[in-house]
Amino acid sequence: MNNIRNFSIIAHIDHGKSTLADRFLEVTGTIEKRKMRDQVLDSMDLERERGITIKMQPVRMRYSKEGKEYMLHLIDTPGHIDFSYEVSRALTAVEGAILLVDATQGVQAQTLTTLRTARELGLVIIPALSKIDSPLADVENVREQVALLLDIDPDSVLTCSGKTGEGVPELLDAIIAQVPPPKLVTEPLQKDPSSGAPLTAKDLSASASSISMVTPPRGLVFDFQYSDHQGVIVYLRMFDGQLKKGDVLEFAATGRKFTALEVGTFSPKPLVLPEGLTAGSIGYVVTGIKEPGLARVGDTVRQNGSKATPLSGYGEPKAVVWASVYPESQDDFVALRQALSRLRLSDSSLSFEEESSGILGRGFRCGLLGMLHLEIVTERLRREANLSLVVTTPTITYEVETRDGKRHTIYSPPQFPEYGDIAQVWEPFVSAEIILPAEYVGGVMPLLYEHEANVESTETFSEARVIVKVVMPLRELMRNFFDKLKSVSSGYASISYELRELRLADVARLDIYVADDIVPAFSRIIAKHRADEEAIAAVEKLYKILPRQQFSTKIQGRALGRIISSRTLSALSKDVTQHMYGGDITRKMKLREKQKKGKKKALENAKVNIPEDVFLKMIKSD
Repeated sequence: MNNIRNFSIIAHIDHGKSTLADRFLEVTGTIEKRKMRDQVLDSMDLERERGITIKMQPVRMRYSKEGKEYMLHLIDTPGHIDFSYEVSRALTAVEGAILLVDATQGVQAQTLTTLRTARELGLVIIPALSKIDSPLADVENVREQVALLLDIDPDSVLTCSGKTGEGVPELLDAIIAQVPPPKLVTEPLQKDPSSGAPLTAKDLSASASSISMVTPPRGLVFDFQYSDHQGVIVYLRMFDGQLKKGDVLEFAATGRKFTALEVGTFSPKPLVLPEGLTAGSIGYVVTGIKEPGLARVGDTVRQNGSKATPLSGYGEPKAVVWASVYPESQDDFVALRQALSRLRLSDSSLSFEEESSGILGRGFRCGLLGMLHLEIVTERLRREANLSLVVTTPTITYEVETRDGKRHTIYSPPQFPEYGDIAQVWEPFVSAEIILPAEYVGGVMPLLYEHEANVESTETFSEARVIVKVVMPLRELMRNFFDKLKSVSSGYASISYELRELRLADVARLDIYVADDIVPAFSRIIAKHRADEEAIAAVEKLYKILPRQQFSTKIQGRALGRIISSRTLSALSKDVTQHMYGGDITRKMKLREKQKKGKKKALENAKVNIPEDVFLKMIKSD
């Protein structure tokens, strides 16, 4: 165990985590140079297309120093705030973390949040600057920022370049020197039981080895994967004992028994280990279980019947955003349920439950951690399950007290009571930290006012950089605030946030009617003082993107108990007399009357067909 080092890389999005991980794999010889490619650990097409990490990915590397071989277990983590639950689970499975800061951008808001999590878990922090080869790098200034943040000597902040490989061997040496080897939960003997004399280093090593061999295996599940052939594959960090192929194991939470069909690690592809996983190692176990819900993140895998105490798991993630997902064809409802269940195995922060709509049919209400999380989940459903979906406008959770004194928890806008039935409404607030250059503070303040944010404090973090701490409604944070903040600050501002308590809200439901029928997917909760603006904007947007029908279509926005905005989409026109070149005018009149009667008959059973892309465009900001 003394030659094992478990660590992770934490940083703000686009600060070079995946590129640095590529260089680690190259320097340690884990992957041959001819097989190297960018973002090796980002296995999903979506990750490679967007250039971001969505799923944590473990990998084992061998590295020799001073004639001794070390086993390095790296867990690469996402950087976006929507995937912070992935990061927290990864940090629980390691003893150290590299805090990576972009030398061209400096310390960002998400850096502070992730660092706080790592410190609470007692991890060893190794600070490092990335992208030092860039002509825009301000190494000395950013080094001072990191030193101030960690209260350390600036000279102890390492520098590296994931692109050129400069400084990467020194970073690996620092991991070996500073990150402690994993500790056994069951401690080895410190004294000889017969004589009471202190044990020598050789005796202590033997004691630890014997405990590892004798103690029943026990590991913490930090992630999942599902295979059609192998069933659930659990990713775990071993804390006790040794786990081998053929061992009869169980999940502590559910009591489900299974046999380890395969045991291995990641290099970075799955690598079978005949000797199995020992205490302190990170790897995977093929369970063969194909029923969903029996395995969960944070559960303990232990020897069947051992009754070993379960390890401390993870807190349940709290959904921040809710959106309803319906199949475009109700024939795909079962396929959508299976796809969500399978996706839930690899994304434990996703929650869903069945619901139904009079217009859209049966679907699922999904709880997610943010707008990017919603976008990734729906895109994965479309790609991996080949489904056509209708996604409703995202919303948050509200507490509503009706005039009869009853209190309701509202997850979606169609459930929101009518305007005249509401007594009081409560909504969640967030405390947010915004880090930005001082020259952009003046431009950001009007944006904060527009989004109902109260500034709690403004402090200078380092030379020319400011931290603005605000409290604002979660509703306003999700109203395109991230994009506007980036625009106002020329991309230099960053934000992190934490959920706070519920507070009284002055909000109402905005409904969109198409041909006198309400479309639940377009309903959303808005601030009352912005009702006119929101209704006009929504109707105008739908008017521009909705395809014309065989009949004129009225589009209306309704809020506060009244119709606020209305537009009429003209019908598709067809000149039924275009083939006629002469003769009496009554011939043309007869054809036009016949067309008029046909349109009237069609209007009696008219139903507007709204394509899937219209729903997507209505959800996305302009």
